[in-house]
Amino acid sequence: MKAQVKWIGDEMFAGISESGHTIVLDANAGNLAPSPLENVLISLGGCSSVDVISILKKTRQNVKDCQVEITGTRVESVPKLFSDIHLHFVISGSNIEEKHVKKAISLSADKYCSVALMLNKSVNITHDYSIIES
Repeated sequence: MKAQVKWIGDEMFAGISESGHTIVLDANAGNLAPSPLENVLISLGGCSSVDVISILKKTRQNVKDCQVEITGTRVESVPKLFSDIHLHFVISGSNIEEKHVKKAISLSADKYCSVALMLNKSVNITHDYSIIES
């Protein structure tokens, strides 16, 4: 897997994936696009959500929506690394069994999500969930 990052002006950068897709990053506190660290949170949430939905579908849960709210806490000293990241999954659907949601999130965090497994080595990652009947 390869990627390229190209400076496009001021503190703006274009990230170009090997598959040809582009994202814009703004190192100026994320004024015009996500900052690189915001993008880390988005990547973690995306990776985890893919796993959770896939696992819930395999257990035949009637999921209609999945959102994950991600909160990152950074240390005060430079470099301002993440010390803690919390993921709150909001799963909507009908007759969703809590045991399946709990298991899906746990499997993602501990076994499948590549982003989480890389970050786990230096960041305290926690998660919880809500189930909304819809």
